[in-house]
Parts: sequence; structure tokens; C-alpha cells
Amino acid sequence: MTDFASRRTMMVDTQVRPSDVTKFPIIDAMLKVPRENFVPTAQREAAYMDGNIDLGSGRVLLEPRTLAKMLDALDISNDELVIDIGSAMGYSSAVIAHMAEAVVAVEDEDIMIAEAQETLMEAGIDNVIQHAAPLSDGASVHGPYDVMIVQGGIQELPADLQDQIKEGGRVACIFMQGALGEVRIGYKQDGHISWRMSFNAGAPLLPGFTKEQAFEF
Repeated sequence: MTDFASRRTMMVDTQVRPSDVTKFPIIDAMLKVPRENFVPTAQREAAYMDGNIDLGSGRVLLEPRTLAKMLDALDISNDELVIDIGSAMGYSSAVIAHMAEAVVAVEDEDIMIAEAQETLMEAGIDNVIQHAAPLSDGASVHGPYDVMIVQGGIQELPADLQDQIKEGGRVACIFMQGALGEVRIGYKQDGHISWRMSFNAGAPLLPGFTKEQAFEF
């Protein structure tokens, strides 16, 4: 029988801590949340590998280092409302739930939503709200949000999502240019988001987050 608890500790010690992620809430959450339960059965053995995990439908579970560094840069506190875009089978939302007041998990794949609800319930995590909608629509009904995080690659952040971030709020996204990507942290001030490059990472582009091509004659 696989010792997933040991693998979880090894993931934190070899992938998360060496990436300069030292905030206790992040380390604690990643040690507690059973990552193997939030991936397809066929991927359980690969749950703690150093890399993105294929979830099917062009979607991935971000590698531990990438998620941890995004959360480190966002510096979520326990009185904040977070929207998790592309929450898939619920791992990222489960981790964030340990550090935020509540999480709204936005997902458009019905099978993933059902899996996430069951796994979160089994894990005793009760501060995650599942919201079924196109990822680029977000969940304005529950907003606005202190923090937004997008679990996949984007070329641009849709205006509808920008509007759901509170004034003074922040957002983490992986901006992709071809095969190369970088995580940027955005800060909303005076209704606009200013972006700062944080670190390099990559993920498949999410539907609805590509730049509209300008029409050319």
C-alpha cells in the first residue's frame, strides 16, 4: 500500500520549501490535504510528482511548486473571500480553504464538480462553495472577492473577472506566450489592475482566456 503521507511530506520538503515558500498556513495546508484524492484514480501514483498532472479535457492540476508560490505571493489571510477559477477536482480549493475564510470554486466540468464535492466532504472541508459556470464568467453572485487565482494558463484576464475583484484586491495568473509562461500578481487600484511578474511557470491555456485576434485586412 502506497504511503501517501510520506510522499506528501517529501513534496513539501523537496518542492515547496526549496522554492522559498515558508509561510506556515501554506506549508500546513499542503501537508494536510491528501492530493492523491483530488486526481483521477489512474493518476494517484503520480499525485506528488514534480510537474503538472493531466486531468483530462485539456486541464491540469498545477505542480505543487507553482501553486505554493502563487499562494505565497497572494498572502491570503483568514478573513478573506477567495475565488478559485478552474478548481477542477478541488485540490487547490481545499488547500486555500485552510487559509481563507471561504472559497468559491468555479468549474465548468460537471464530472469534476461532482468529484470535488464528494472529496471535499470526505475531507471535512466545509468552507468551499462549488459554482458551476464557464470559467471566464467567474461567480459574481458571491463576489466581490479579496483574492482571485486562476488554475491554468491565460493570455488575458476577461473584464468580467476583473470586475469581480474588490478594490485593493489581488489576483494570480499564469500568462502564457506560446510554450513559455510567467506568473503575474495583479493589484486592483482605482478600478484597474497593475501586474507584476513573480516567477516562471507553465500550464495549458484555459478556454475563454485567449486574446481576441485583431481583425486584419
